[in-house]
Amino acid sequence: MKQWQYNLAKNILFKLDAEKAHHVSMSALRKAEKLGTLKSLAGKVPQSKSVECMGLTFPNRVGLAAGLDKEGNTIDALGRLGFGFIEIGTITPVAQPGNEKPRLFRIIDKEAIINRMGFNNCGIEQGVKNVESAKTYDGIVGFNIGKNKLTPNDDAVSDYLKALRGCWGVADYVTVNISSPNTPGLRDLQAADDTARLLEALKKEQQILTRDSGVKMPITFKVAPDMGEPQIVELSKVFKDGGLEGLVATNTTIDRTEVEGKPHATEAGGLSGSPVTQKSTEVIRTFHSHLGKDIPIIGVGGIMNAQDAQDKLDAGASLIQLYTGFIYHGPPLVHSILKHLS
Repeated sequence: MKQWQYNLAKNILFKLDAEKAHHVSMSALRKAEKLGTLKSLAGKVPQSKSVECMGLTFPNRVGLAAGLDKEGNTIDALGRLGFGFIEIGTITPVAQPGNEKPRLFRIIDKEAIINRMGFNNCGIEQGVKNVESAKTYDGIVGFNIGKNKLTPNDDAVSDYLKALRGCWGVADYVTVNISSPNTPGLRDLQAADDTARLLEALKKEQQILTRDSGVKMPITFKVAPDMGEPQIVELSKVFKDGGLEGLVATNTTIDRTEVEGKPHATEAGGLSGSPVTQKSTEVIRTFHSHLGKDIPIIGVGGIMNAQDAQDKLDAGASLIQLYTGFIYHGPPLVHSILKHLS
């Protein structure tokens, strides 16, 4: 796909409400894949070397972040666009509708998005069925898991364990989302003691499931960009002591400094896109300085071009993920990053 072709489609989609545009575009991708027209439309994916990370072989370093394919029903189509790995979700143990609409807003001149979706998803059981129905994608699939909104933090561990068990053997890796700002109290789980308890419980369950199934599945945690070095130091120790296999950095920010005065800037929710680019990269750099090579980092947050991707890798990330940059620049962004990295 040429950039002008995507820009034409984007101009049409951006006339729609942001969430409606999302559903229209995902439906179009699925239909184009089913009809066999997406392959020619997407164009040839640039060749790239595979990458070994967390005991898995990734076809390339460029992945799709959680939040776009929330239910895992568009994997084949998205894989056709060149992603080496796709993270679905966030998926919760039980299906839930998420927050009230409207809950998704564009800040176009900043190439940014604010969302307060609230983990709207089909639940882990249906999510697993959706992923199992994928036919052509041969890359890596991650499940991003979270707790249900009505589950109190005191019972959060139970929800994460249910989700882990539910996707075991279907996911290639699991990301534990403790950093979305859109589920009340969720970010409180990033406190060192709470994180340590959750990680300990998940690692124990991981051992049991690995023993019983013979299948290994690494666990990563996804963290917010809104933390200073003291908290990063604390969490790094927790992650290293607890045997975490990977870190996804970062989620969306609640900081509005970069979009102050812009339309929708005061909407509640997480801000993504170019305003979080530098913040995310610095968090990656700081975590990497404390984690070293012990725990690989998947870098995500405001990757809008190939240089942003390179900056994340230079800061210490082993892999990268796209979300908002993909919304604004489309499949050509995936290809341009792959060309740059090769």
